[in-house]
Amino acid sequence: MAKLSLIRIDFRLIHGQVVAKWLKSIQATKIIVVNNTLAKDPVMSNIYKMATPADVKCSVVGIDTFIAAWNKNQLGEGNALVLFKDVHTTLEVWKKGFPIEQLQIGGLGAGPGRKAVYLNMTLNPEDAAMLTEMSSGGVNVFFQATPEDKPMEYEKVMESVSF
Repeated sequence: MAKLSLIRIDFRLIHGQVVAKWLKSIQATKIIVVNNTLAKDPVMSNIYKMATPADVKCSVVGIDTFIAAWNKNQLGEGNALVLFKDVHTTLEVWKKGFPIEQLQIGGLGAGPGRKAVYLNMTLNPEDAAMLTEMSSGGVNVFFQATPEDKPMEYEKVMESVSF
């Protein structure tokens, strides 16, 4: 069984902050990107794999492949960083049986209908509803951009947010 070192939602997936800070902080030996679209796109999948340090294994898989790997051997050996691009995918994986105890929100991007809720991190009403469902279901959801930042609990942030 792999140690789930970090489960993170970050629309940028593998980028400088993840490579330079999070991998070292959590001592991950592998990154698993869960995204149906990327899993079907070998060019983009390879770009993310090339952005990963040579000593860290990187897999880009779809939801069903990820759940099958979890059910088979809990993602194998090593320390895993599991990355999601969006809340919807994360919720679907959780509902299909992937146990998420801690869920870190690193960034969900900007755009119409999105509101900055903590530092530069945004939510829209749909994301907020899905995160609330997960939080109500026992997942500790929190915002944290970098390892140096203090984690901010989702519920505390949402006390002052209205859509």
